[in-house]
Amino acid sequence: MAENTRKGCNQKQKMLYLAKIFSEETDDEHYLTMAQIIDKLAAYGVNANRKTLYVDFDELRKFGLDIIATQEGRDHYYHLGVRTFELPELKLLVDSVQSAKFFTDRKSKELIKKLESLVSKHQKKLLHREVVITGRIKNMNEGIYYNVDILQDAISANKQVRFKYFNWGLNKKMVPRKDGAYYEISPWGLVWDRDNYYLIGYDDKEEKIKHYRVDKMDKLSLMEEKRKGKKQFKAFDLPKYKTSLFGMFAGDEIEVTLEADNNMVGVMIDRFGKDIPISVVDANHFSTTVTVAMSTQFIGWLVGLGEGVKVVAPDAVVEKMKEEIHRLIEQYEVYNEGQ
Repeated sequence: MAENTRKGCNQKQKMLYLAKIFSEETDDEHYLTMAQIIDKLAAYGVNANRKTLYVDFDELRKFGLDIIATQEGRDHYYHLGVRTFELPELKLLVDSVQSAKFFTDRKSKELIKKLESLVSKHQKKLLHREVVITGRIKNMNEGIYYNVDILQDAISANKQVRFKYFNWGLNKKMVPRKDGAYYEISPWGLVWDRDNYYLIGYDDKEEKIKHYRVDKMDKLSLMEEKRKGKKQFKAFDLPKYKTSLFGMFAGDEIEVTLEADNNMVGVMIDRFGKDIPISVVDANHFSTTVTVAMSTQFIGWLVGLGEGVKVVAPDAVVEKMKEEIHRLIEQYEVYNEGQ
């Protein structure tokens, strides 16, 4: 094969295209011969010959690319070895992105596509994974990514933030709290719990530490004022605070109908997703039918919501609720008798 030394139209980008070829076309199970590499460079408008490529490979190795050469008989094969991320690591990252609730479906696909760019074209299909998370509801607000970035900037710059805060309404639309007035908060930390991001901040007006769902914030911006509440946060136990706020449940799935006060609609949407059916019972109550994991944890979750929500169907679940309530009464009666 005659080796062409004529310069191509993209000759100045030769090393870049060479790195691209190794990254996209090769891995530990897929190799290229010298002739194949020359042909692929030619397709990019770059001419090369064996002698100069040997030098180029050494330069790429000095730069940090793990260019490996192996010999089988008289033939030599080349591929890219160690990468920034190993394939098992990227599989874990893809699984995390795919299963995380706070990512929207569109953003999940975008991020996974970017992760795929870190492997060869042959390995991309190995990252096309389907992680099945029962009952997982994806977030519906893409602004969360920018909100998290702004909040991190505010914490680093020791600045307060202002934002409008929303709740879910019966029409499944976000309704602003405080008639649309701005909240002004000193941000001190971010918590990721049950796939939701929460801002932990100090409300100077009420002199309290509070938490806010990041995806329910709108028109978030930094203020010029310095953060307040430093003294309060020195004595603040964030892990303990986080644990006291949230829980989870598991068990056999069953459809139940819940009747609740109108102000509980946001709780239902957060728990079961925006696609739940909502029926008006009267001026102050609504009902919804959802699929839940029936267990004592589910019952405990309902009890924790107080008198604002109750099970109305099926009868078996209503009876289960009564049995658990009677069990608790008996349990604590026995406890009191033993005192």
